[in-house]
Amino acid sequence: MRFLLCGINAKYIHSNLAIFSLKTYADRKKIPGAEILLKEYTINNYVEDILQDLYEAKADVIIFSCYIWNISFVRELAAELKKVSPAVKIWAGGPEVSYAANKFLEQNPAFDLIMQGEGEEVFSELIRFALEDKHFVGEENINSMNFIDMIKLQKLQGIAVRDFSEKSALEIGESSMESKSKIINTGFAALMNMDTIPFVYEDFHLFEHKILYYETSRGCPFRCSYCLSSVDKTVRFRSLELVKKELDAFLEAKVPQVKFVDRTFNCNRQRAIDIWSYLVEHDNGITNFHFEISSDLLGEEELELFAKMRPGLIQLEIGVQSTNGETVDAIHRHMDLDKLFHYVDRVHKLGNIHQHLDLIAGLPYEDYESFGKSFNDLYAHKPDQLQLGFLKVLKGTVMEEEVKKYDIIYRNQSPYEVLGTKWLSYDEIILLKGVEELVELYYNSGQYALTLKYAVPFFESPFRFYEMFSASYRKKGYHKLNHNRLEKYNILREFLREHMQEVRWNILDEIMLYDMYLRENVKGRPAWAKDTAKYKKEWKMLYREQGEKLFPEEVQAGTYDSKKAANQSHIELFEIDIKQFEENGTIVEKKVCCLFDYNKRNPLNRAARTVEWNVSPQKGKI
Repeated sequence: MRFLLCGINAKYIHSNLAIFSLKTYADRKKIPGAEILLKEYTINNYVEDILQDLYEAKADVIIFSCYIWNISFVRELAAELKKVSPAVKIWAGGPEVSYAANKFLEQNPAFDLIMQGEGEEVFSELIRFALEDKHFVGEENINSMNFIDMIKLQKLQGIAVRDFSEKSALEIGESSMESKSKIINTGFAALMNMDTIPFVYEDFHLFEHKILYYETSRGCPFRCSYCLSSVDKTVRFRSLELVKKELDAFLEAKVPQVKFVDRTFNCNRQRAIDIWSYLVEHDNGITNFHFEISSDLLGEEELELFAKMRPGLIQLEIGVQSTNGETVDAIHRHMDLDKLFHYVDRVHKLGNIHQHLDLIAGLPYEDYESFGKSFNDLYAHKPDQLQLGFLKVLKGTVMEEEVKKYDIIYRNQSPYEVLGTKWLSYDEIILLKGVEELVELYYNSGQYALTLKYAVPFFESPFRFYEMFSASYRKKGYHKLNHNRLEKYNILREFLREHMQEVRWNILDEIMLYDMYLRENVKGRPAWAKDTAKYKKEWKMLYREQGEKLFPEEVQAGTYDSKKAANQSHIELFEIDIKQFEENGTIVEKKVCCLFDYNKRNPLNRAARTVEWNVSPQKGKI
């Protein structure tokens, strides 16, 4: 009998850890007669193409992994699949169907069964049941299924399934079941021992060019009202011995990135320290590890450990969500903001760890002005990325129960995003959407860092800058078009010239030009940049002749290649000491030649290595 696990991801670079875990767990059970297939797609694929592929797989049961980003897609696909393969059984699992399983089955007749909660053991037991009872998977007329089989199925915890028996549940005295809906619901699956869950990455070739997700714990000790992790109040950990063995597999394979999906990785401080220490000791010089942490749980021991890390070994994501005390209390979040920002600043000062700080718009008691203050509070701590998100009212969360209390309105369809609250109007949410767009394009891209460092202080606040920039951007219709990198610089420059006062524009242009070449050796030179074409040939020649003096360590190591270095570099003459501005924000007028070396990049932001070079654009000295 053929079972097909189907994952539909948001992007090609993503992988679906859940379906790989279910397959690996079931494969290890070695259930006779079970053939388990796995297929992954993205929401960018056409429904028709996936439909054809699934149809041709000729599976007896197809199981979908359901999340807010794919549920609409899955519902449509399942409905079409039932038309062309009426005998196929369609099951589903995942957070998007687990918390309202009966309602989901009632509204979506194409689905036959829902797995609720942790699915590894439930899936394996369902396979056994299906193989023992062919009626269950439609190999014979399902209406002929005898009643004793449904009673047997009711003993399996963790499912909601349509009752196809000839008698209703009420006829046997099961008063908790509704004869009208004829759905049997056995509640959520029992929580699993983390060490029994298999490591799914036995063949890394299956995950080339994809982010690898890794889970060392389930559950969360915190009770944030908007988060599904708070539903599972029991935190369970994978044994350290097993984790270290599996980390060795990632390190040996030299995969680019591993994302830990643990909800609060450092909720057990000592365990987090042990794992981070292991990564420092066994660093392969390539792999990056991403962790979601609570920064206010850090201590001096972690800072000492972080200081030893290779730049880019780890990156940290910290969900602040709001700095409004009333809001923090309302969402049942407990954090020491002073301590949180203290350690954010300490980590930032180390200069070797990429940090994300997260905000959520639409939370209780957070109005437009309050959100602007939360934004400014986070911006002041110079995160590498500032993630501006919007509240999503997820099924099964406390927030879903409190929507009337806070007058929260939100979209009926996934991702159930907030449209308004007692404190925030839809007009204001539209404004914040514009701010989010510009933060993503200009701040989070990292391509305009020095320009923003120079320009933003001329405005009332960082939030006010992005608010005004967004208003201008949309008024001119730029949000309706795709722009290349040079056009984005021109748009930013245009806005700054319209709204900044008492600015020396030549200095701004110098800084903007530095930002531009810092990320790539752009082919098109902006019209506002000075013409250096007449010096280019001479600079290239000088670099080939004298460039090795700039990199004595590479020359000594025998890795310096003058031709390659010249082809992968750019030389630019600046009218200010641009390196000094980069380091401390001071503007000093001084002619400086800067070499951008694209062979060597900063692992945190991909910026080229830059070296100040004391040569003149003409013979002589600066």
